[in-house]
Formats: sequence, structure tokens, C-alpha cells
Amino acid sequence: MPAPPHTAAGLARDLAALGVRPGGVLLVQASLRSVGPVVGGAAAVVAALRTALGPGGTLVGYTATPENSTTSPLHRERVRGMDEAGLAAHLAAMPPFDPAATPASPTMGRLAEQIRTTPGALRSRHPQTSFAAVGPAAADLVRRHPLESHLGEESPLGALYRAGGQALVVGPIERCTVYHLADYRTGRFPPREYACVVRGADGGPEWRRFAAPALDDGHLAALDREVRRLVRVPVGTLGSAPCRLLPVREAVDAAVAVQRRAGG
Repeated sequence: MPAPPHTAAGLARDLAALGVRPGGVLLVQASLRSVGPVVGGAAAVVAALRTALGPGGTLVGYTATPENSTTSPLHRERVRGMDEAGLAAHLAAMPPFDPAATPASPTMGRLAEQIRTTPGALRSRHPQTSFAAVGPAAADLVRRHPLESHLGEESPLGALYRAGGQALVVGPIERCTVYHLADYRTGRFPPREYACVVRGADGGPEWRRFAAPALDDGHLAALDREVRRLVRVPVGTLGSAPCRLLPVREAVDAAVAVQRRAGG
């Protein structure tokens, strides 16, 4: 017979056993499919996370919209093969980013959108790399997110680092976003121009252009393996999914050291 579905209470126990701190700040990146069936679905997973964090804790999700950037791999794939007229029509039809209404990219997973739509959640205003947070520290985490610091010191990642937060990676996810803060600190990637469309003051689309590091995810899995040789990273399960819990400050510091030792 198939195993019974997981419950929010059982998942909360898993999280406590892993080391999620009550009163802490927790960024979660998750493959919900790997967790297995859960009574109540994604909402129950969020409830479990918030139970483990307690009333003083803050839950954070990466609610990015990479489709909104003309330089992202997702956008380039979508416009591949278009002629000039087709590309112009595609750009004109791109919906402008609105932090209050634009859904998280499907590539971020169902949990990111569930966190974004949780009552009381706040979202940063970056049109490509937004974060959503719910809990007492949410406003401080998402208040600042300038265009040129999409995943840098002045982004919610920098705030997560300063808060001594944790990052929970659930399921077969090899590319943990927090390591991009180390990329900023080491200058691993040169700057390039980005362009994103946002909702302007008049409600219509408005293009914003900015320079920021040309970040890439290709090195993150190998970097994570190196960091886990240097930093104690608890591992466990959430439902049926393997997971690991990174101490953000220690993991980023180790990632900087690894990259500098390797020459950038």
C-alpha cells in the first residue's frame, strides 16, 4: 500500500529535527514534488515552515521573474528565431512587473508563489530577482533592492546574510541562490547591461536599464560541494525529500574563500 500523505505537523517536526531555528530568518528553495503528497498541498508546507519558525520567525522565498529580463536565458530561448518584427511585437506584449501582482516565475516552483501570496507577505521591487517574505523581519529584508544589486549586498540576500539567516534547500536542487552573494563579493562576473519592463507611474509599461554582474548559475553546484567540505551543513528530510540547511553567513564566507583561492 502507498504511504499516507504527509501532514503539516509532521513536516514541522522534520524541520525542527533538521535545525530550523524558532525566531530565525529562513530562505527556502524547494522542489515540492520531491516532498511527496502533503495534506493541504503547498499551503500546508508553508504552514509547517512557519510553525517551525514560530511567531518570531520570518520565512523568505525567491520569487524571481527572469522572463522579464531581455538578457536572461529564459528570455533568449523564447525569442530564438524571431525576426525583427516578431521580436518587437514580443517585447511590446511583455507584461510589466508589478511587485504586488506579478506571479513568481514558474521556474521558481510552487512554494515561491505560495509564500508570495501568503497574507501579510511583502515583496522586494526588483523586476528580475525579487524576494517575498512573511514575518516580523519581512519589511527589513525586502525594503531595499536597487536594480544594480540584483543579488548583491543591498538585495534581500545581503539582508539575509546580515540577519544570520538560514537557507533550506529541499529536494534535488543543486543551485542555491545565496552563493550569488559570494559572486558579488569576489567580482567573479563582469558587469553587463540588463533591461526589464516595469509598471510605470501611469500604469503603463516602462523599460528600466541597468548595469550589474552577468551572473550565471553554472558553477553553483560545484561551489556548494566545496562549501560543504568547509562548513557544517545539517542534512535531513522534509517529508520524502532530502534537504540541507545552510547557515547563510558561514556558507557565503566559505564560498568567497573558495572562489578567491581558485582565482576568482
